[in-house]
Amino acid sequence: MEWINAIVQGVLLGGLYALFAAGLSLIFGIMRLVNIAHGDLIVLAAFFGLTMTTSLGLDPFISIMLVVPLMAIIGYVLQRGILNQTLGYDILPPLLVTFGLSVIIQNGLLELFSADPQKLNAGFIEIASFKIIDEISIGIFPLIVFTTAVLIIFGLQIIFYRTALGRAFRATSDNREIAQLMGINKNHVFGLAMALSLAVVAIAGIFFGIRTSFDPSVGPGRLIFGFEAVIIGGLGNMWGTLIGGIILGVSQTIGAQIHPGWQLISGHLAFLIVLAVRPRGLFPKIEE
Repeated sequence: MEWINAIVQGVLLGGLYALFAAGLSLIFGIMRLVNIAHGDLIVLAAFFGLTMTTSLGLDPFISIMLVVPLMAIIGYVLQRGILNQTLGYDILPPLLVTFGLSVIIQNGLLELFSADPQKLNAGFIEIASFKIIDEISIGIFPLIVFTTAVLIIFGLQIIFYRTALGRAFRATSDNREIAQLMGINKNHVFGLAMALSLAVVAIAGIFFGIRTSFDPSVGPGRLIFGFEAVIIGGLGNMWGTLIGGIILGVSQTIGAQIHPGWQLISGHLAFLIVLAVRPRGLFPKIEE
């Protein structure tokens, strides 16, 4: 039963990793942009949530309603003002710019909040759980996170394949020049894509801040988890991203069950095995 419980907890943990990865997968699929600052933006969202809970007295879940639009605005302005100027056939400029952005965010947060670990307090829901059977319990909060991840990915799929905005996303992703000739403002579309990505990042950041303590330096670790989930699931496949997060989470909890020191290395090993066997991921996007 201990192994079954480890798998169940790993699946739920995979929901958080899928949230880390969803925004990363979205902007890579549309713009072919690898955002090195993605993990630091997750931490930035967590600190925004911390500021609102401490200064305004809001519940962390309520703060999501303020952090999501704030991060979306930041994403749009960032894309229109800086990142659009770096996009092209050379992938190096956006990598360098987002790396610089990562350094700026980390140092800015360090100046404002210090290096002390912080945490969002959501109260009783953090430890509440219910039993399936005697030896297997499911936490309410991890279940909320996993359910949210499924709903967000489902919503992104609907936006991408059932809306005019989604058609604009796909058109600019397939061929930017032709999309521009058809009257699509690619700079605006890319700005909206980044806004949508950072809206998801905002939710991931708040959930991350509730689940565990954080400080300005932990962003790169979140980037690695998100990147691994994207690669395992398959580039450009949102449902694959969810499966990749689950595989990563289960690998970590099984590793921790074998030995507490093996938790992180087990996830990295799972990533390397998938990369060796399926370099494009388990479910790479199939062009329709």
